Order: sequence, then C-alpha cells, then structure tokens
Amino acid sequence: MNRKAALLFLFITSLTILAAPDAFAQKKKKKKDKKKEKIEKLEPWEVDTLIAPIPINRQMFTGNVEKQVKKADMKDGAADGIIELEDTAVSHTVTQALLKQVPLILIHIENLPAATPQKKIQYHRSLEAMMRRLNARPLTPDNATYIKRSVTNFEELMLAREQNRVMEFVKQNDNIYTLDNSELLNEYPEAKAYVFEAVGKAKPEIMIKRLPEFARESYADPVIAAAAKIVPGTILTYATSTSALSSAVRRNKDPLVQTIVQIGTESKTPLKALPFLTEIYNKKRTIREVDAITANPKAYYKALVGLKTEGNNISEKAVDQELNLRGLELVREVNRLHDSPAPVRFKSLMDFDAEDLYFMMIGSQDEIYTSSFTWMFDRMLEKMKPLSGDQLLDKVNKSHFRTFIRMAAGYNKLSPFLSSMEEDKKSALMKEFVANLEKGDEDELEDAVDVADAFGSITDPKLIDFLKNEIKSNYERTYGANNKESEKGVIVYGLLSTIFNSADNSTELSGQLSVIPPITFVPYESLKNAKGEVIVQTFFYGDEDGRSSFASFKSNFPAAKWKVSSNKDWMTFTSIGDHPIIVYANLPLEEPKDEEAQRALQKYLTEKEIVPTMVIHRGHSYHLGGSLENLTPEVKVVMLGSCGGYHNLAQVLDKAPDANIISSKQVGSKSVNEPIIRTMFSQLLQGQDIDWINSWSELNKYFNSRGAQEKDLFSDYVPPNKNLGAIFIKAYRKMALKNDAES
Repeated sequence: MNRKAALLFLFITSLTILAAPDAFAQKKKKKKDKKKEKIEKLEPWEVDTLIAPIPINRQMFTGNVEKQVKKADMKDGAADGIIELEDTAVSHTVTQALLKQVPLILIHIENLPAATPQKKIQYHRSLEAMMRRLNARPLTPDNATYIKRSVTNFEELMLAREQNRVMEFVKQNDNIYTLDNSELLNEYPEAKAYVFEAVGKAKPEIMIKRLPEFARESYADPVIAAAAKIVPGTILTYATSTSALSSAVRRNKDPLVQTIVQIGTESKTPLKALPFLTEIYNKKRTIREVDAITANPKAYYKALVGLKTEGNNISEKAVDQELNLRGLELVREVNRLHDSPAPVRFKSLMDFDAEDLYFMMIGSQDEIYTSSFTWMFDRMLEKMKPLSGDQLLDKVNKSHFRTFIRMAAGYNKLSPFLSSMEEDKKSALMKEFVANLEKGDEDELEDAVDVADAFGSITDPKLIDFLKNEIKSNYERTYGANNKESEKGVIVYGLLSTIFNSADNSTELSGQLSVIPPITFVPYESLKNAKGEVIVQTFFYGDEDGRSSFASFKSNFPAAKWKVSSNKDWMTFTSIGDHPIIVYANLPLEEPKDEEAQRALQKYLTEKEIVPTMVIHRGHSYHLGGSLENLTPEVKVVMLGSCGGYHNLAQVLDKAPDANIISSKQVGSKSVNEPIIRTMFSQLLQGQDIDWINSWSELNKYFNSRGAQEKDLFSDYVPPNKNLGAIFIKAYRKMALKNDAES
C-alpha cells in the first residue's frame, strides 16, 4: 500500500487523522530539502561565530539587542536559554526565533564584510526595535508564527540590502513582515512605497489603521482608495476628524473617497447613511433621500435588508454592522419582554418579512434567547411561503448561511428548515455547508468553527453520516491539490474528521487530539500559583441584571468554608482549609463606576503580581470585551455568561490559548451559573481536578430535579469537552504552528 493510500485507509477507518497533517508537513519538508543546494563555502554573514571582536563603540548597540533577548528569555521567569511554556510547539518556535536566531543575526551583522560601522549600528538598532515589538506580543500560537516569520524576514531583508537586490526582495515579499521591518527600507523610498502600497491594496483594513505613519506620503493615496472599498467606515471617521488624517482623506482624488467625504459633510447621520454608499455613489439615491429613510427605524432596517439581498455593495461591512446593530436592538426588546404573553412580546416583529427575521436572528446570535429564536424561526418559516428554505437562502445570497445553520442546529430547528426543501436541494446545501473551508487566510476560521459547532447539535443519523462522508471527500480533495490553500484544508478537514468521529466520546476525542491539553478535565496543579493558591477573578456590571447576579453569586461562599473582606471597589472571598482559593469580584456599582471598580481591582492584581487562572464573566455579551481585556495565557478556565460564538471564542483563545470555555447558547442565568460555580469550587476545595464529565453528570441530576424552566436553561450550557468550536480553534492553531515550524 502506498503512502497516500495508507493515509486514506486510516481516514476511512476513523483512526486519528492528525497523522495526515504531520505527513503533509513531512512531505512538504522533503520537497524543500531536495531543493536545498549544498554550500561548499560559507559566506562571512553565514558564519555563526564572530570573525572579529565587536569594537567598543558598537558594544552599546549590540548590548541593547542582548538586553531584549534576555527579556524574552525571562518570559517564563528564568534566564536559562529556553522560553518554557505549557504549549511545547509555541515554546520551541519562540525559543528558536528569539533566543537562537536573533543572537545569530547580531553576529551576522558584525560579520558583514562590506557594511560600514555606521550601517552595522543601524542594523543593530533596527534589530533592537524589532525585538521590542516582538517582546510586546503575548506568546500565543498565532503570535509564535508571526515572531518566527518576522525574524526570518529581518535577516533576509538585511542581506537583500547588502546584495543590492532590495527591490527584487520586496516584490517577492510584499507582506506584513516586510512592512513591519520597513525601518530597513528608510534609505530605499521606492521599495518602501511599493511595500506600503502593495500591502495596502491586499490588506487595506490593516494598513488604514497605520495611516498616521505615512499620511503625508504620496503612497497614502492608493492605500486610502483601496481601504474605501473595504472599510469605508474608517475613511468616514478620518474624513470627519480634525486631525491631519482628515486632510489626507480629503485631498484624495478617488471618486469613492470623495463620495464618503460628501456623506460626512452633508448627511445628518453619516454613520447610518454609509451603508447606502453604493447607491449614493451610483446616483441611485441622494443623501437627502437616505436621511429620510434612516429617520424611520423600521424603514431603515428593511432598507438595510434590501441592500443585503441586492448584493454588490461597496460598503458591505457597514451594511452588516448596521444590520446587526439595528436587528439586535429589536431582539433585545423581545428578550426584555420575556415574561410577557406572545402577542405583546413579539408585536414589534409582526410586520417583518422572512428575510428580515433571518438577518435579525444572525445579527443577535450572541444575545438572542432560545424562546426568541424559536418564535422568530417559526415565524420566518411561515412568512417565507411559498418559498422553500433553499430559495430563501438564495434570496439572501446565502449571507452567513453557515452561521444560520449552526444556530438552527443549536436550537433544534435544523430539521424543519431542511424539511422545507426537496431532497436534492437539501443535499446540495449541506454539501456546500462543509465545502471550501480552506478558503481565506490561514487564520480565517469562522466558517469551519460554525461547521464544528453545528455538528455537535445534529442528531439525525443520516445527516451525520452524510456530513462525515463530505468531510472525507473534502480532505481527499485538499490533500490531492497540494497547493498553498490545501495546506490549510488538510488541517481543517483532518481535524473536523477527528472531531466528527469522536464527538460522542470526549475521552476518545481528547486522546485523538493529543496536540492540545486534555479536554475532559483541568488539572488542579495547572490552576495553582507558586504559593499553591487558585486565583479566580469575576466581573460584574452595574445594571439591574448585574446587581441581581452579584447578590446570587455571594450565596456560593458560606461562612463555614469562606471568609469575606471588601473595600469600596471589590470583594474578596478566601477559602478556609488546606486548599486555598481566592476569589476577587468587583462590586456591581452604578455605571460607569462598575468599570472603574474593575480597573481598580485589575491595578491591584497587577501591582501585587496576582495572576488569575480562572475568569468568570457575569453579564450580557455586550459587556464581554471588558471582562476579557486582561486575560493572560495563565487562565485555564473561562466561564462566559453568554453565547460562545466564533468571535467570542477566538477572543478568549487569542489571549488564553489553553482556556477551557464554558458558554451558553443564550444569555446566562444565575439559577444555572451558581450550581456550575459551586460544582467547580467543590472540587477545588478538595484539591481535585475540575472534571467536566463528572461535573455535568452531577449537574444533570441536579437540574432534572428542578423545574422545567431551569432544566431548559441548563440544557443551553455547553461544557468545555463539548465545546467543539473552541476545541477546533485550539487544535487548528497548534497544528498550523507545528507545520509552520517543520517547514
């Protein structure tokens, strides 16, 4: 059996597919090895020892680089030549880049035969600046890849300068790494302009944020023009500001940029008018006509939906943002009337069409209640007749259709939606649902996470088998393609296969995904600090919900097991016993004093070098950013009081790559939160690991004895071992980093 056939055999028999990405990386590495030429004689800059001692007048500059290397070495608390992290792949990558490769670059600079002393000083200064930039980044898998590529790019760009091939180099490497090392291009204005313009056109949403760096340069003009097509909202913000950025935008001759300037100048509500940029630009509507629409909330929402269904909007992101915001406002009102009779609760939605409700549900995915979704979904099915589900999706241009399918599956509404279609249309839709997940940049994972999350909620055996076969087919397709996109596809489909084939058995899945920490439990030892304490930080907010949640939260700390202290900003709960737990919770003071209390607590923790390993967010999802702002890689458990959609999951894992995430499909309930918290604390008070399987087994028994409402609320909570979206993101990032390190 040849190698590819063997891999497919493993795939078909549902053995771990993680070997496939490894094999793919090895295959790629062998190809690169074949291309390597044997070097008969090393050039001076390739010698890894100093050819001559560093002169005294340069030792200060090389010393500054060495200080930054030492700072990197101390990231794990010990200057021992290894940045030791729990994530061994990240540890290896950043150790090689920052502690091995950078010191070699320093030596290579000194060994450059043609470089003048002043040029060597310039290189050392630029190397120090790069190290400062890299040292400021958290050591996550994504950042490890960035660090490795930045360091390699620095040396290659430096050598390109020495070999008089700068323009050739930048044309082959017009990317974010050359951009960030562009200090080395200060003496090459043509090459620098090329990089800024090229990256500006390829990634305008990134470059436009850096406009202050180059607003007065001529190459700012094409960057602004490119950004106008992708992030017109940022251009509008600059145009209406009083800074120098306004001049840079207003001087731009691009017709679209000038239309944005006109909206900023003439519209009564420029942000609301911006989604109509295409129509104003094409002279289909005047700014005055648009202002008349935006003045009527219902007409405005329906007009936004009309823009989505028509498609081809220059300001697509602005349309999405406004559509989500205005739809969320409508859903929040329905949520607020949770206890009212249906005719009262849903009266404000009765005049909306099926496509209006479709976008409303998607836009409110982080806050919509189960009862709100199910009513709106049923109403959508009723209003879309005589259209079938596939025809409705065609009408909305399949906008965010994977998110919709994931939500429908999560709320047990996928079957009635698919039942509205003919069999061949249903198959085509679900085939498309899992197809082309390799598209986009390597860190664009939202669609794949929607697929992973949806699978965890699908119960139809026939559909499950269909999706497994489609994942297998897509794996074979991407593996056979053997191109840049397929590298991502092999990892994505390999991981999805592993998750799909082991989703019902968390222990088996944990074993299959050995690339990430265990998913079924959190070791007690990993939660303790050097003093043996488990530190927990809890965030509360000053609205009515926050005050009620705080009062309920305090019931978790009976005097027999906890002692309590407080000040004007926060309360501290300290366990009594052999296994110390310290819980910090800011007081839910009236807004904005609640955020001031959070900042005061954070300042105290930082000054005292107290690092939480558990974080609990108690509040609506629109408060989530504040709770997660200060997450660190040490955090191992994050409890969200709201939906764990892709953006929330990614935000958590960006800062705490190994976090176990507890999330809810709807806004959290204190009647469910407290039993979960007590269950975790009960295990910790005994010095035990937090065992998710046993915890949820006990919690199921508890809620089965409660009322139907509490039982239903608990069923919306997803334990970390079943949070397939989070598991996918973790594993993907680790596998991508591993493959990158081996390439």
